[in-house]
Amino acid sequence: MRILVTGQRGFVGQHLKDRMKARFPQSEILSSSPDIRDAEAVDTAIAACKPDHCIHLAAISSIGDARQDPNHAWQVNLHGTLHVARSMQRHAPEGTVLFASTAEAYGSTFQRGLPVTENAPLAPGNTYAATKAAADLALGAMAKEGLNVIRMRPFNHTGPGQSVDFVVPAFASQIAHIAKGLQPPEIHVGNLDAQRDFLDVRDVCDAYLDVLMTAPSLERGTILNLCSGQTRSIRSILDDLIAISGIKADIIIDPTRLRPSDTPIARGDATLARSTLGWAPRIPWLQTLDDIYRDSLQQATANGLSL
Repeated sequence: MRILVTGQRGFVGQHLKDRMKARFPQSEILSSSPDIRDAEAVDTAIAACKPDHCIHLAAISSIGDARQDPNHAWQVNLHGTLHVARSMQRHAPEGTVLFASTAEAYGSTFQRGLPVTENAPLAPGNTYAATKAAADLALGAMAKEGLNVIRMRPFNHTGPGQSVDFVVPAFASQIAHIAKGLQPPEIHVGNLDAQRDFLDVRDVCDAYLDVLMTAPSLERGTILNLCSGQTRSIRSILDDLIAISGIKADIIIDPTRLRPSDTPIARGDATLARSTLGWAPRIPWLQTLDDIYRDSLQQATANGLSL
């Protein structure tokens, strides 16, 4: 397989390349596409390489970044996605486009208190979620016009190498710096009561690769939730990381880390992914946290040496 991965230098992209090399050593990962906001450049690149598949990861993925610069988020997450999809339909119509959407798009639908399935309405509550939901819906319409697209809606996923803009590495980084004596024993946090369904990024990458193997049997426009079916409070994740590290620290609520529209509980149903792909999360959660903490310790050590 010749696979184009947009956003391959990002957090998920790096893990996806590792998993792809391990599972499909004969596959070719094509050079990343140009700035996806440039429709002409994207079209030229895809016309030249004509990939068998395209895994579209490139996005503004931070809720905070999207809120601070919404125009940029819309240009990348919606218009950039359309540039990639249209070029694939034009130059590689038999190829599969796997779109990394997000469960954030369900938004206020989570307030019903039930695990959401793929049929649940999209009701995004922030700019990031809105841009991804718009792209998700647009690709669904293009599927009716012949685009071979599969839409994945993963829930929160984390792992080593993720930016501290996200909650788990943000905790791990602070704890690692405390363990190394690089900051006072205080951990600054936002809302600890929110409950989320967390996955290891490597399990998510395996699901993406499972789709490529199953794509011929999937209906165009298929939507697949990716989740464990188990919610965890943000507080419990902090407690687990503190236990792994063995440190003692004061917990400080930081108003700047509180989101204006935080969903209390986000529950999902991944029955369809299990039945169609045979996929299920395999990496134990405590292993995920341990891997993140070890990575944070390495980063903290490097920061300490550079002081």
